[in-house]
Amino acid sequence: MLNIATPYLVFLGDTVNPLDAKTGRGLVDWRPEQCIGQLRLPGCTVDLGLPDMTPAGAVAAGAKSLVIGIATTGGQIHPDWIAIFKEALDAGLDIVSGMHTRLANVGNLADHAAAKGRQLVDVRVPPAGLPVGSGRKRTGKRLLTVGTDCCVGKKYTALSVHAELARRGVPATFRATGQTGIMIAGEGIPIDAVVSDFVSGAAEALSPDNDAEHWDIIEGQGSLFHPAYAAVTLGLLHGSQPDALVLCHEAGRPHIDEYPGYPIPGLEECMAHYLAAAQLTNSAVQFVGISVNTASLDEKGRQDYLAEVAAKVRLPVVDPMAGGVASIVDRIMERE
Repeated sequence: MLNIATPYLVFLGDTVNPLDAKTGRGLVDWRPEQCIGQLRLPGCTVDLGLPDMTPAGAVAAGAKSLVIGIATTGGQIHPDWIAIFKEALDAGLDIVSGMHTRLANVGNLADHAAAKGRQLVDVRVPPAGLPVGSGRKRTGKRLLTVGTDCCVGKKYTALSVHAELARRGVPATFRATGQTGIMIAGEGIPIDAVVSDFVSGAAEALSPDNDAEHWDIIEGQGSLFHPAYAAVTLGLLHGSQPDALVLCHEAGRPHIDEYPGYPIPGLEECMAHYLAAAQLTNSAVQFVGISVNTASLDEKGRQDYLAEVAAKVRLPVVDPMAGGVASIVDRIMERE
């Protein structure tokens, strides 16, 4: 379990790509009571709808931690951020990071934090002693969200499915696999920080044997079609041994984000590849729905798009943030 002091001041740096602010956006959408304000540097064009605050102003408003709300390529901490982090420590805030780079390894932040009596919290640190994957069939049931790309709604879909199962009284646990999901859930394993030989074993440890009627709803990572991150997707897929899959996609995205030379395959082709890979550890795996981020469409466009996809795949097709996931959960219940 994480031990992070709340509420948060969300740091957005100078980011201009809304997809890079997925950590901050996730916290605002799923833990709004923990988010007091946002800190944006000159040039930042992303706005989470929170009040803009300085570290001192956030402390006066009750904030306890500054959370890095952006996810840079490779998880690197920019040197230009160090001064504002020290200002936050001086003001009385802990620093919370989901980056690959450890806070204690940047500049002299560790010494500065110690002098101020503040905490540096690195979320993207896997537990020690993770096993190699066994491939052993585990009791209980598992659903994994998978994607056509990164940042298409895998976390939001998993959280929405978990919430709907809980609303119906179905025993279920959200299993976080990324830094934002871990901050939301308070626990989990950052799969992309695990040494590759142990990724499937980490996924097994994350979703252990459970009661026959219990569902683990596992947050997906990356995409099989991503030239940089497909490896973590495959290891998570094998170790999760999902009984059910939900494919996540963003309407209108033509290619892998920031990789224009890699077009996103058609949804049916994506599903076929995921099923072929997942069947290595669970031959009975099935898709139970498609989750689409339709934020770029108007209401009619959203309805038309979802209906068109549903007619092709003959599965429930939803936007979890604009209509919920009840039809996908209905499909899950039908399979039992």
